[in-house]
Amino acid sequence: MNINSTDLYTALTASAYKRPEATAIVYGGKHWSYHELLMKVDRTADMFWEHGIRKNDKVAVAMRNSIEVVITNYALFKLGAVSVPVNFMVSKPEELKFILSDSRAKAVVTQAEFLRHYAPIKKDIPELKYIFSVDEIQSSVAKLEDKDIKLFWPAVENSSFNPQTLSVRPYYEDLAMILYTSGTTGLPKGVMLTHKNIMADVHATVLSFKITEDDVFLCILPLFHTLAWTANIVLPLSLGLKIVVMANITPASAWLHLMGKERVTVMIAVPQLYSVLAKEAKGLKKLYLQYWAFRKVRFCISGAAPLNKETQAHFEKQLDLPILEGYGLTETSPIVSVNTEANKKSGSVGINLPYVKIRITDDDGNELPRNVEGEICVKGDNVFHGYYNNPQASADAFDKDGWFRTGDVGVIDNEGFLFIRDRKKDMIIIKGLKVFSAQVEHVINEYPGIEECAVIGVPDGHGGEFIKLYAVKKKGEDFNEADFRKFLKNNLDNYKRPRDIEFMEALPKNSLRKILKKDLRKAAVEKLKKQEAEAAAKKAEGRE
Repeated sequence: MNINSTDLYTALTASAYKRPEATAIVYGGKHWSYHELLMKVDRTADMFWEHGIRKNDKVAVAMRNSIEVVITNYALFKLGAVSVPVNFMVSKPEELKFILSDSRAKAVVTQAEFLRHYAPIKKDIPELKYIFSVDEIQSSVAKLEDKDIKLFWPAVENSSFNPQTLSVRPYYEDLAMILYTSGTTGLPKGVMLTHKNIMADVHATVLSFKITEDDVFLCILPLFHTLAWTANIVLPLSLGLKIVVMANITPASAWLHLMGKERVTVMIAVPQLYSVLAKEAKGLKKLYLQYWAFRKVRFCISGAAPLNKETQAHFEKQLDLPILEGYGLTETSPIVSVNTEANKKSGSVGINLPYVKIRITDDDGNELPRNVEGEICVKGDNVFHGYYNNPQASADAFDKDGWFRTGDVGVIDNEGFLFIRDRKKDMIIIKGLKVFSAQVEHVINEYPGIEECAVIGVPDGHGGEFIKLYAVKKKGEDFNEADFRKFLKNNLDNYKRPRDIEFMEALPKNSLRKILKKDLRKAAVEKLKKQEAEAAAKKAEGRE
């Protein structure tokens, strides 16, 4: 199947004209046809227009997965406005104020349950004119008596047809979205993606897979994330396919049931979800959910974090389905490489998509030969145009030849398969020797009593670093620390061995279940400073 459209809105209209009565989205117990979806998008665009939303205006969208998220975004695309997806789980006022102020958002579209996060800060953001709720406004919020906090859908239903919106047309090069990075290494940066970036990545992904008119996609990843948006929404809607959209990932029984009922054929998720399914696979078979839920699934795609080999092997054995691991970043819209049904290699994140170029470089930006580790750099129409309102970070993101520097360390083998070694910033220097934390973590995760772990570098006070391990023990298993340390000694070179080990009940993670090493580094440094201060105090007492 091919995509011949230009901008995102035109791609949707092409599908609606081609398959008007076909189901576009299954959500909340209802099947929305392409005709119904397009009509709602057009009326929503009219409503935005009536409230002064124009081309290039920024509108924050903070919602759980829903039909309203899809409609809101495509309505903004029609007007040439810019969507700013916001993680609905973010509640800290300072972080929200930063995103809304930095993006210069003119409006926020959210759900009633999240109004309590946005209503109090509206007065602190001069450019923020409106807050729209897609469902009934809570009485506590209504008491604020702010005339610019409005119920969204009645305004859409009652909006009059506005012919002016028909004359508005986004262009291929226009900005479509600003997606803020998770901020695991500092303040979030607004990644600017154009219609061209997203559609180019969709087109290249379609060329890599044999997508058919009978394919049905499951959307359980949060739609503030670019993988969910590009692969779970834009791709199938641009091809006139059906999408099953789930508001929540729990309880799993809800979406497992719908997977079978709606004949889902393509599942895209993160490694943590596959890990849970792999562990529960025997139970799924016992309850016949394996047959019911996965009976039509052709393949599963994993992204957003490294996939554990043990998880992959167990899942594929129990459910008899391949997990195809891929690689991408928000800045690349997001998919860069992926394993396919016809071309895959264990342990790799696949080969580059058509029209997407990858090369490995040294610290000076020189291209390295095959099988040599270095920084992964990417070039293609899917690569972003820079960070919004941050020219310095934008300039630093590209090398002298215009290649995007991902900050990831990897290697390309002789057959063109990409293997991820680590984040460049997660590289630890031990007495001049490079240690990649992911390689150490891989060894430690092989220990039977370890559920998961994270390895970081901590300043040693002498210009270098030492390795600290944070680990979570597996529940229900006997754990002998002496045996564990013996395992580390037998399986890791001395300089790669953690000097400090701390066991935790759970590792800190963001909404995509990525481990927040930033928080671990901060905690480790604070603990070290406290220990040094206590040691200094005791030493001073001894002198007295």
